[in-house]
Amino acid sequence: MKPCHLLPLIAVLFSALFAQGQETTITVKKSDSINITIQPFGGSDAATASKIVQNDLDLSGVFSIGVSQRANFVVSATATSGLLQGIVTDNRGGTMLQKSYSGNIRSAAHNFAKDIVETLAGVPSIFTSKIAFVANRTGAKEIYLADYDGANQVQLTRDGTISVAPAISTDASRIAYTGYKSGYADIYLMELASGSRRPILKFPGTNSGASFSPDGSRIACTLSRDGNPELYIATANGSGARRLTRTRAVESSPSWSPDGSEIVYSSDERGGPQLYRISASGETGRLIPTGYGYCTEPNWSPDGKKIAFTVRQGGFSIAVIELATGATRILAPGQDPCWGADSRHLIYSDEGSLILLDSVKGRRTPVVSGLGKISEPSWSR
Repeated sequence: MKPCHLLPLIAVLFSALFAQGQETTITVKKSDSINITIQPFGGSDAATASKIVQNDLDLSGVFSIGVSQRANFVVSATATSGLLQGIVTDNRGGTMLQKSYSGNIRSAAHNFAKDIVETLAGVPSIFTSKIAFVANRTGAKEIYLADYDGANQVQLTRDGTISVAPAISTDASRIAYTGYKSGYADIYLMELASGSRRPILKFPGTNSGASFSPDGSRIACTLSRDGNPELYIATANGSGARRLTRTRAVESSPSWSPDGSEIVYSSDERGGPQLYRISASGETGRLIPTGYGYCTEPNWSPDGKKIAFTVRQGGFSIAVIELATGATRILAPGQDPCWGADSRHLIYSDEGSLILLDSVKGRRTPVVSGLGKISEPSWSR
């Protein structure tokens, strides 16, 4: 039977089901685009809250926002005086989500959008995350912090010297970065709640490229304390530094696997920099074949399935390798990729801006610009 001849039969079957009073079930696959509609919000903060929620859901990539007649789900809310009361219903009036959010209206709106994505799509969201990055608007490279969508930008360092390679912890409570305040490259730890900071790794030579383990208890970094830049692991306060690699090459840009058992990094052991993975307990690094001769700045996705990195072939581009198959694809021009909590979105630097990239749909959205040259983003979960 041809597909077009099936449609009348399907219509008849559905009519029979409804005639018998049987209920139908709407099944939403995680790979589908979910049809939703957003009704006008009520309350004095309605405009702000509605704009944030709609932008979040649009950027998520998992929703198609349209008219109510075609929607599987309806989003509505009342937002006033630091309180957002949100509700999501299905197209038969059933309540899928109903919750109140207090505090800052921006935070409340992001949290409402977060719960919508996790409830309807069953995937992690990026809406409450933070990004740390480097910008030279003041004439010196300083560390900045912003929301994932570029809002609430704050300059964290004001040293008037070089501050680079920020790494934000998974819970967005701390940032480790490389600073030259002493005249040498030391790794500093900053507590974001208090703004306090202190050098935690300051061995003779270079101390750089810190990366927090997923649970925040350890830091991987590059130290040249033994003469050659090698990977080390230390506690998050800098104590107990333990050497991980032993080569004649330069190892850099460590990034942890989601379970904290492995580290991916870049090494020029074979000439041009390539990607390697190594057990966090030691052993020997193993080459990750990518098909490219210059690969740097790897970042392991939270789902453990992919590694994003920078390739150079003429200019710089963002690439992703699927670990199960070894398939590699180029996504966009740029550098310094880092994954969001959903393992779908990347933030990277390109020509003085930070770009949010949907790695599934290819959509690119500028989120930070106007701060001079911007580079080296790091993304919380």
